[in-house]
Amino acid sequence: MLSSKPIIFWFRRDFRLAEHAAILAASQSQRPVIPVLLLDEVAETYGAASKWRLSQAIEQFEHRLKGVGSRLILRRGTAAEELLALARETGAEDIWWTRAYDPDAIARDTKVKSTLKDAGFKPRSWPGHLLFEPWAVKTKQGGFFKVYSPMWRAVKDLDVAPPEAAPQQLLAPDSWPQSDRLQDWALETAMHRGARILAPHANVGEQAANARLADFMSARIGDYKDRRDFPAQNATSRLSENLAWGEIGPRTVWHAGLRGYLEGQRGAEHFLRELVWREFAYHLVYHTPQITQENWRSQWDDFPWSEHEDEAVLRWKQGRTGVPLVDAAMREMYVTGHMHNRGRMIVGSFLTKHMLKHWRIGQKWFEECLIDWDPAANAMGWQWVAGSGPDAAPYFRIFNPETQAQKFDAEQAYIHRFLAERAPTPGPEALAFFDACPRAWGLSKDDPYPTPVVSIGEGRKRALAAYDAR
Repeated sequence: MLSSKPIIFWFRRDFRLAEHAAILAASQSQRPVIPVLLLDEVAETYGAASKWRLSQAIEQFEHRLKGVGSRLILRRGTAAEELLALARETGAEDIWWTRAYDPDAIARDTKVKSTLKDAGFKPRSWPGHLLFEPWAVKTKQGGFFKVYSPMWRAVKDLDVAPPEAAPQQLLAPDSWPQSDRLQDWALETAMHRGARILAPHANVGEQAANARLADFMSARIGDYKDRRDFPAQNATSRLSENLAWGEIGPRTVWHAGLRGYLEGQRGAEHFLRELVWREFAYHLVYHTPQITQENWRSQWDDFPWSEHEDEAVLRWKQGRTGVPLVDAAMREMYVTGHMHNRGRMIVGSFLTKHMLKHWRIGQKWFEECLIDWDPAANAMGWQWVAGSGPDAAPYFRIFNPETQAQKFDAEQAYIHRFLAERAPTPGPEALAFFDACPRAWGLSKDDPYPTPVVSIGEGRKRALAAYDAR
């Protein structure tokens, strides 16, 4: 006899109904489904921009669930305790969720599964966050890939299941359990006045994510490889935000890119490679979880990076290093919650090499400021540019922000867009930085542009000397 007891479905960073095998199975079970979102011990550690973006994702997803006859139950507290209490309260037997792969989430989920099993419930985790489970892709020797290019060659021709359609209805329980109110969580508090500035730049929800993909495929995929490194151009998909919050699934993106490739779109293969780069980050964080906190290559443990957050670090955070391309990228992040990928490499190289500051400083600041923050991509990206990670940039690759600006922003369109002190007539985004940044910084658009915290040439010499001394 089929059970009539409800299924609790625990949503985390998977705010969608399409390409969601687990929620489709729940809908087809003919049992009531109780969607739940927890502000748990992992979510409580998110940075200011991530918490604000989480609140936006929740608000949109609540509307999405109402469209299929359901609602989202909000609870705050330790995940294991809250889910156990909710299961007892609702009479549910099964508690489902899609897997996460970073160490903090794994520790939380392991505790949840153990607690629920010990209490006689049936927890189950499902795939859904990645194209390929981390244990399913192996080298010829049976291990995991530590270099990206061989991984790409191993997976590029594998079959990827097409995305599932969204369920048309989720059966509601006879009575709904009590829910917190989203506004009472005040997730936007840490953003202060910056939330108002950042809001227009976010692209929130499943419908918006799919529209963003469609727009990219119709207008920019062909030139993606050629134009993606120019920060002033609208040449990338910007889907990192929606993938980070699960508002679109990776298989949906993969099959769109694959169609473009089969249709002869020049940039499609490179777009697919970038999606697999995301997979690479998650496979690495699963197999080597220390990457989120420690140098992936232990031989870098004695490198003399400073973790002291002095005046120079503050100026880096403020976008006031005196190096225009670095500062424009840092202010783009503060105003929009996003930073162009070329900018991420340049500001990361400048911090870890010219300034000889530890990559963990940058990792934490990105977590605080990015609305597309992702624990795996952030950790691997910072270690890649610092030289301490897998598939890392060689130690002697020190991005020169001045030559990078000449190559990728020759007309200074990007610099002028975000750097008021360098623009002939500052535009709204350049001026918005001064409305968004903390008043305690005491910054004004009328301030003179600062001299560099370190000269490009001197910083390079100092970095190379430190590397040579290893």
